[in-house]
Amino acid sequence: MGHPLKRIALFADVQNLYYTVRQIHGCHFDYTALWRAVASHGAIVEAYAYAIERGDPKQQQFQQILRNLGFTVKLKPFIQRSDGSAKGDWDVGITIDMLDAAPRVDEVVLASGDGDFDLLLERIARDSVTTRVYGVPGLTAQSLIRSAGHYHPIEGELLLRH
Repeated sequence: MGHPLKRIALFADVQNLYYTVRQIHGCHFDYTALWRAVASHGAIVEAYAYAIERGDPKQQQFQQILRNLGFTVKLKPFIQRSDGSAKGDWDVGITIDMLDAAPRVDEVVLASGDGDFDLLLERIARDSVTTRVYGVPGLTAQSLIRSAGHYHPIEGELLLRH
């Protein structure tokens, strides 16, 4: 018998993926392809997708697709501030969940280009947990790429082109 399968926790920053993929590639991100790519490295034992709840049916349909894949979908209400700006940010929630999951797994995978996660990945890597980032080239922070054990550009088969 070889090594037992690596245990992997997967974290998808839905807002970041939606906007960065659309901006660079003009299409949608393929979560099924992401799941396949990550599962080729081991067993996905935990998976979370972080989204903003706007209550529209198309979004709810998409969230159901994520659940069918195996994601736990975490929703946060879309907040319109009095000054007109919007708050829909999962950074702290993702950070807490990732720090929680790290001791239970061999590898942590983050799908996001958000540079705010660079220190988090460095912290997790200190405990000899492998870190892997999927992010859109050109819109993924250099600091995040540097702090990740492995960086995979989101392109090619990770895109949904209809």
